[in-house]
Amino acid sequence: MGAGEKAEPPSRVILRRETRAGLGGFPAGGWGGFAPPPRGGGGGGPPPQGGASRVAPPGQLGFVAGDALRLPFRDAAFDAVTISFGLRNVAGPGAALAEMRRVTRPGGRLVVCEFSTITIAPADMLYRRYLIHVLPAIARRTARNPEAYEYLAESITDWPAQRELAGIIEAVGWSAVRWRDLSMGAVAVHVARNR
Repeated sequence: MGAGEKAEPPSRVILRRETRAGLGGFPAGGWGGFAPPPRGGGGGGPPPQGGASRVAPPGQLGFVAGDALRLPFRDAAFDAVTISFGLRNVAGPGAALAEMRRVTRPGGRLVVCEFSTITIAPADMLYRRYLIHVLPAIARRTARNPEAYEYLAESITDWPAQRELAGIIEAVGWSAVRWRDLSMGAVAVHVARNR
């Protein structure tokens, strides 16, 4: 595949972003995507630009790695895109949302599940104190990588509230943006459509 070419995607893909601290199965800052094998089998050839791929047996998901700011797929390739607990870890969340929009067909959907702001102010204040003071203190005594928990607390407290994130999603061209709060707003699920 030549420079600048986009990989032909399978019928669906799931992208997953790991934190800077390398929590999970991928290296720090890595993106992983899982996709079913191409229709008609096969799938040989070079990996998509910016990552590696592995063709899975029929009925199983294969692996595609790429950069959230330059997804290795053609325009309008997918019916839906989703990211869970990872958008706040991307260097440019707006740029990543725009890139997700690029690879989503017109009328396709976006789903973002991310930490957010508790809607009851006293509860949010207690939650933020816990994140900033208690969680890192526990991690320093018990975790192999306490810095990961400090980063987690910082990334959650610095993240925009529900309405502000909805504005960012709209600003890059998604429409019909709405959200649903979970756990009193500690987590919010935003959904939108590609115009």
